[in-house]
Amino acid sequence: MNVKVSRKAHFNAAHRLYRPDWDNAKNEQVFGKCNNPRYHGHNYELIVSVTGPIDPTTGFVIDMKVLKDLIRTEVEDVMDHKNLNEEVAEFKTLNPTAENIAVVIWNRLRPHFLESHTLEVQLFETPRNFVTYTGN
Repeated sequence: MNVKVSRKAHFNAAHRLYRPDWDNAKNEQVFGKCNNPRYHGHNYELIVSVTGPIDPTTGFVIDMKVLKDLIRTEVEDVMDHKNLNEEVAEFKTLNPTAENIAVVIWNRLRPHFLESHTLEVQLFETPRNFVTYTGN
């Protein structure tokens, strides 16, 4: 029997969507106001879910304090109140779209879980715009 447990978190960050190999006109056409050279910010909401068997000894899929601490060290400490393009190593060469941010978060968290656990990251860039990544 598998159970899915989830933890919500949030962080605030600035970014700019652009490709350095494109000219300004192409970046503006594709990314619009998200291409602002002075950056723009979001109040990101994050839901991290872990699915797996219930440990018969503890009754947990995962200790929620462990999940909370992992999110703090691997996501919040790295991304909160940061300029993603300039201050987060993964985005030095990767466009910090919501999709790419979700994949980076998943990649940072995944090594900390048992192989029998599945991991899902939902990232809300706005209350209406969100992405989900499960490693596939």
